Amino acid sequence: MPHAISAPAARRCRVRTRLKNKMATNTSSAKPGESVVTGPGDNVQLFVWLPIIAGLVVLYVPSLIDLLTGIWSSDEQKHGPIVLSIACWLAWRKWPQMLRAGAGRRTAAGWPLFVFGLLLYAVGRSQDILIFEVGSVIWVLAAILLLTHGIAALKAQWFALFFMLFMLPLPGAMVDVVTMPMKMAVSYAAEHVLFWVGYPVARTGVILQIGQYKLLVADACAGLHTLFTLEALGLLYLNVVRHDSLFRNVTLAICIVPISFTANVFRVMVLTLITYHFGDAAGQGFLHGFAGMVLFLSALLLIMGVDSLVQCVDKRWRGRRAAPRGA
Repeated sequence: MPHAISAPAARRCRVRTRLKNKMATNTSSAKPGESVVTGPGDNVQLFVWLPIIAGLVVLYVPSLIDLLTGIWSSDEQKHGPIVLSIACWLAWRKWPQMLRAGAGRRTAAGWPLFVFGLLLYAVGRSQDILIFEVGSVIWVLAAILLLTHGIAALKAQWFALFFMLFMLPLPGAMVDVVTMPMKMAVSYAAEHVLFWVGYPVARTGVILQIGQYKLLVADACAGLHTLFTLEALGLLYLNVVRHDSLFRNVTLAICIVPISFTANVFRVMVLTLITYHFGDAAGQGFLHGFAGMVLFLSALLLIMGVDSLVQCVDKRWRGRRAAPRGA
């Protein structure tokens, strides 16, 4: 004889049924060989990462403060915090994939990298060698990924770690050697384009004279740091769009360098025209910073334009290859 069930008991039964159905759905949706992450597993992950995060904070927060109040506040290195923020976003974007790929696959191969990273940090911090101090974080993070989740996790996060290379302060000697020819080339191109348009412009080395104004093409306008920043922008674009065509990816990667040069020329021309039409105060004030935004916007538009052109060429090339097969 059936028994009557009270309303609270019925509600409890429905809650249990929903929980069982949810667990069954999660289990059935898991791929073969893939473990289902449950609540206790999340707690374990949290306890594993808390001491790691605490150690990273102790090591690198003082370095980060020194960078923000020091070299990253200069015009040449203002891209540093931006690159670091984007690298953190890239790592967060790949975090679920990293956890799935590296579940239970730890490897002791991370210990040599970890020791090397700590030695690099100690030397850089004690001797004030920024490229060692800042660069050590890449080795330390790679070692932590190997020790906690294995090689598969490192493969999942390789681009975020690679992208951090663009925030490293470059040695001054190398910057000086590479920057001067770049400034000469940018000044030469800007002078000839403006003269061709009809402006009264002349050049002496890296100094442009337009009308009564003289402008020095500085390192921040056309130096190696700017080229590095634009290279980072181009590689980020390639990573985000993720084209299937090898021809398209390789062509875009090769075109990033001339695109960066063209964007630098465009920025110098914009600053020159602002100074010529609105005066020296406008060229050195807010509009000078606005020209920096114009640089990155023009570079992004050029990358997208070249990408569209390469896409058309790639489609036509593939269509011509497929035509004889269809015939």
